[in-house]
Amino acid sequence: MPANWCPFCPGGGRIPEGGFKVMRYPNDFPALSQNPPEPDDVEAPPLFCVKPAYGRCEVLLYTDRHDAVFADLPDENIRELALMWRDCYLDMAADKSIKYAFIFENRGDVVGVTMPHPHGQAYGYSYLPRKVETELEGARRHYEANASECLYCALLGAELRDGRRILFENEHFVVYVPFFSPITYGVYVTAKRHVPDLGKMSEGELYALGGAIRSCSGMYDALFSRAFPYMMCMYNAPTDGSADAYHHFHVKFYPPMRGEDKQQFFASSETGAGAWCNPNRPEDKAAELRRAYGAYKSRT
Repeated sequence: MPANWCPFCPGGGRIPEGGFKVMRYPNDFPALSQNPPEPDDVEAPPLFCVKPAYGRCEVLLYTDRHDAVFADLPDENIRELALMWRDCYLDMAADKSIKYAFIFENRGDVVGVTMPHPHGQAYGYSYLPRKVETELEGARRHYEANASECLYCALLGAELRDGRRILFENEHFVVYVPFFSPITYGVYVTAKRHVPDLGKMSEGELYALGGAIRSCSGMYDALFSRAFPYMMCMYNAPTDGSADAYHHFHVKFYPPMRGEDKQQFFASSETGAGAWCNPNRPEDKAAELRRAYGAYKSRT
């Protein structure tokens, strides 16, 4: 980006001059669009399949302040942001060609972020992404084999009974390091009520979700007293409602760091075989994160 210029700031030429609290912004460089070009005209055997890259890509601006910190955003912004997440999901779900709405935030140059203005993104896919499809299949199998029990409800209940990996909770969400976490400081944010997606949440649940994610961001920043990079991913049910009975809304944080200045590399075993190795006890990392959460809350 040019020095001293940000496309997401008022005055940058693309955003209303009067400023805003939160704002949805069409991605200037979308990977998917509702008017996609035809695939390249290439000769290929039937084994190789192509189709137009149909979908939507949006930028979700958290504030008009370029130097703002997510963890310090006021309650009013957090409420507006939570409502924007819901509206974005519902708009994408209303398009019958979009099968999955994925809302996320990339934070930090370690994960390739080039624009520091506080923002997230939303992608609407015309298919179920493979990772999502695999997790849904596991949840479906558990549901059918265990008298219609939701896998996520069962996991949350087990974590609450154990207690050692719970970080904090509010009225509607529980935040914890899962027993099986492959990521050193990986965290789950799970709805207490069985709710499949953002569109079916009450306003109280939406506000609580915004508050929980803000607290997670502040917790991570307090961990090593620095802006901590992460990938925050929201998992909604498929937009057609087909998995509502066994999908349970949750958020996963994937921080790429295993220490203050040590990156957790996803090398051959993780990338090539999908076999993760986490040499840390999740209970130990949960204790670190609880202390960081306490430090964050003590200053807010």
